[in-house]
Amino acid sequence: MSFCLCTKIRAILVPLCLLALAFPGCRESKPPEKPAAQKTAPQPVRQPGCLGCHPEVRLDSSHALACTECHHGNPEGATREQAHAGLISQPAHPERMQKSCGACHAKQVAETASSLHFTAHNEVNLVRSAFGARAPLASLTEIPIPETISSPLDLADDLLRRRCLRCHVYSSGDGYPETVRGTGCAACHLPYGNGTMSSHGFSKSPADSQCLHCHYGNFVGADYHGRFEHDFNQEYRTPYRTDGSENRPYGVEFHQLAPDIHQQKGMACIDCHSGGELMGGHGGAGKKEKAVTCLGCHGWRKGLPLPMNNLQIEADHLVLTTRLTNKKLVVPQLVHPAHKQYEKKAHCTVCHSQWSFNDQGTHLLRIDNPDHPAWSRLGVQGSREVEEQLDNPAPTGTSLRDKITGTSSPSLWLKGYELRRWESPLIGVGPDGKLHIFRPVLDLHLSMVDADNTVIFDNLGVEPRQHRYLPYTPHTAGKAGAFFTERLKPNLPTERQP
Repeated sequence: MSFCLCTKIRAILVPLCLLALAFPGCRESKPPEKPAAQKTAPQPVRQPGCLGCHPEVRLDSSHALACTECHHGNPEGATREQAHAGLISQPAHPERMQKSCGACHAKQVAETASSLHFTAHNEVNLVRSAFGARAPLASLTEIPIPETISSPLDLADDLLRRRCLRCHVYSSGDGYPETVRGTGCAACHLPYGNGTMSSHGFSKSPADSQCLHCHYGNFVGADYHGRFEHDFNQEYRTPYRTDGSENRPYGVEFHQLAPDIHQQKGMACIDCHSGGELMGGHGGAGKKEKAVTCLGCHGWRKGLPLPMNNLQIEADHLVLTTRLTNKKLVVPQLVHPAHKQYEKKAHCTVCHSQWSFNDQGTHLLRIDNPDHPAWSRLGVQGSREVEEQLDNPAPTGTSLRDKITGTSSPSLWLKGYELRRWESPLIGVGPDGKLHIFRPVLDLHLSMVDADNTVIFDNLGVEPRQHRYLPYTPHTAGKAGAFFTERLKPNLPTERQP
């Protein structure tokens, strides 16, 4: 009986429960979810003209010009090809700067065209005369392009055009991060860094980083910052890296030695080397400026004219104001009795140079088919163009660009040194009869092997040997130290002991 009752109750309850579940008030219900509306980012409004594709370009206030004023092109072009029709990518190049920069800076452009930075005629004529040239050239652009190499001078001309002249205003530099720069006026006045133009704002007063795009390696400028380039051989190029990476912003690693005392005090290159000197006022077509000397500042006396326009007299002291930071520095005057004793016998750098460049035996080989494995230990060459061909030989053979015209021709120029030192400056008597620091700048040895592996020229050098050494001014000044006479007495005839 109870079993039947339970069965009947169950039969009644099940339909009631189903009915309750179907009733809207007995369960929580949610309206169907609508798909979330997708938010779309507002599309940037493309600016008309050049800035539509180059929004990062910002000019300085003195050059608030339309892009086409210098670069030409077509700002209304709808495609890249149309916009770049007639484009001038390097309007400051020496071949175009007269029209581009000269429209506003006619005097500066006219003087700069004959400056040492543009013509490099001192360096060019120095090397050419050492290998047989009889007449000087006015500019590097006049270096002949030899069709065949039949004389030592032909070989030297080929060396200059295709290997040496990477640091001049006709070239945008080598392929290392800190050797890339603009051309012409832009080489100094447009800032570059890490291989690219870092700003389109022109700088009236370039920082040292601009100078170092050219004055790197074992040349004056790098020494001012205490840099001495490592040897090319891989054993000498520390620190060693196990991950395959390299840190060669200037082509070759460098030793960090003592910087020049003027650099340590906060002076930049342009604090001594003014625009008038660098851009033709000194040694150029414009007004000649007197060359800056050590004694011009440190030997100054009341009543004498101030040697530079960033010098002034304050409280009876000669004070220099740095051009980049406006830092005031009191210029110390000569007080040690040795200055009076040796002033006419020795240049200031003989005692005050902390170190100097001494690269002896610079060997340069022109070769059509280099034995790549044999040069593996000298794979770093200070030339990206050469290094790439040593690392990855092309099946079509080797070639180098003419650094003035950009035209390539067969063969490579490979380089190596016998000895690279800085410890003991070379001291000798200069043309003025005074002691100077010397460096073996013409200790060059040129060789040539043709495509048939025939030796055409073997170890051509400058004779007599003493002509390989020339006086120069190391930019490594510091205190003379207690043993300065050890540099003077062995080299001055009147100071030698009988």
